[in-house]
Formats: sequence, structure tokens, C-alpha cells
Amino acid sequence: MSPEPATSEAREALARLRAEVGKAVVGQDQVVTGLVIALLCKGHVLMEGVPGVAKTLLVRTLSHTLGMDFKRVQFTPDLMPGDVTGSLVYDARTAAFSFREGPVFTNLLLADEINRTPPKTQSALLEAMEDRQVTVDGESRPLPDPFLVIATQNPVEYEGTYPLPEAQLDRFMLKLTVPMPDRDAERAVVARHAAGFNPRDLVAAGVQKVATIENLDQGRAEVAKVSISDDVVSYIVDICRATREAPSVSLGVSPRGATALMATARAWAWMRGRDFVSPDDVKALAGWTLSHRMQMRAEAELEGVTTSAVLASVLASVPVPR
Repeated sequence: MSPEPATSEAREALARLRAEVGKAVVGQDQVVTGLVIALLCKGHVLMEGVPGVAKTLLVRTLSHTLGMDFKRVQFTPDLMPGDVTGSLVYDARTAAFSFREGPVFTNLLLADEINRTPPKTQSALLEAMEDRQVTVDGESRPLPDPFLVIATQNPVEYEGTYPLPEAQLDRFMLKLTVPMPDRDAERAVVARHAAGFNPRDLVAAGVQKVATIENLDQGRAEVAKVSISDDVVSYIVDICRATREAPSVSLGVSPRGATALMATARAWAWMRGRDFVSPDDVKALAGWTLSHRMQMRAEAELEGVTTSAVLASVLASVPVPR
């Protein structure tokens, strides 16, 4: 295989971005990496974490370092589809209806606590996520490029929530868990606030724009050139098929999940400075890309079996290409 060029302007810019986000958010390097992979793959992200672990700050900081538009929607039980996508508004001056864009017309949309809104409003995002457009009154309106939905949900509070259906879960390329920081990271957070850090003023915190949408486009073009052998393609397919045959699983990974794993493994290989995908790249991204696409049988859930445990067993059993 041809060697990867020693330097890549796009790769260096995105590496700076990851470091710049660290000026505002402490101890979430893995989550930042996942978000960068999603941007490279034009995929959407489901972030799960308890309140207070800087999910909103993380997304807002990421958009700031890339110079992207950012909007946040708090999903509530009374939120209507038009509140997300936009709607036709009557203008008395012109005696005509005009379209008023909703918050979905942005680069980064943070759908906060998406599982708190009814399915009708959840589904309003489906067309936007899949087709990058919104259709109102028979007219389709394209969304900006790049466009990324980052939805959050609270893993410990399920009262009054509407779990996302399998069809919508499958449209999220990655599911990232935002963990509680360790003691050193938490101490660093408190020390920053004691020194006057204001999470609502990123400029005062020294966070700068260090990458551009052009860098992102260049990175996407380079990721598309990362080669993947037939053996690794077969490895990805065998992993996904094995999830469907696992006795604890009622619904395994779909072919869409297999293509998502190929895309994320490619992006990860590129970020690591290689122009080919290895089986280790596939293993590294399998958890983020596949776990939310698997539905467990009720009896397996009662026994405490998790999708992570099943996926680990699958990865251990599927032969790795040499």
C-alpha cells in the first residue's frame, strides 16, 4: 500500500481542535474524538450522560472551535414538530404565507433530552437526519452542510420519557457515553471555576477557532481515500451477522450498521495517520457504532446481560483476518 503523506493540514487542524476543546471541557477526550469522527463521517451522535457532565458545553465549544453555527433545543413533552423544523407563518403585510426556519437549520443541533418529547416530534428529525432536508407544505428545503444532530438523553431518569424507536436509534452513527470525571479531572473543573472560568463566555476562556469547515471537507476527502481490504470488509460483515445470531439478542445490527462501522473505522485509521483500515480499527469503533443498534431479549435484560457484554463476546469469537 502507498504510504500516507507525512503531514496532512486537515489532520493537524482537527488535532488542534481536540486540544482546544480541552480548554473548556476537562477529561472528555474520548467523547471529543467520537464527535470529530462523526463530523468526518457526516453521522449523527447520541450522547448519554447524567446532568452536569458538560454535554452542552462540549458541543458548544466544538462548534466554536470550527466556526460553525450552533443551536440548542430543549426537548419537552409539549414540543411540536414545527418547533424543530420550522413552519409557515402568515404575513399580514403581504397577505401570504412565508416559511420561518426552525432551529434545525444550523450546522450543529443539540437535541437536549430527546427522549422527553413524544414520538411525533422525535420523528420530525428523521427526514432532517437522513436526507439533510426539511419538507413543509410539499416543498423541500435543504439544510446547511455540514449538518450534525447531537442528541442527549439521561440514563438514570426514565419517568415521563419516550424511548427512541429502533428506526431512529439506527440513524445515529455513534452512541457516546459521557462519564463522570475522575477525581483529578473533577478537581481541575472546580479549580477553573474558582479562578473565574465562565462556561458561557468561551472567548474569555481563551477558546479560539483553530479549524475551518474547509479543513473538515479536506479531511472527509482524505478519509474517503483510506483503503479497506476485502478481508476487513468480510470481518465487519461477520461481526454484524454474529450479533443477529447471539441468543441474548432479539434484534441485531442491520446492514446500515455495518456500513457505519466501515465508515467510522476509516475515519479512525485516518486520524491515526494511516491510509488503510486494520482489524484493530474495527474493534476500536465497534462499541460506539454498534451497541445502540442491538436490542436485548427481555429475559436477558432481567439477567443483567448488556449489549456491551454481547458485543465483547462477538468480537472475541469472530476470527480476525491476518
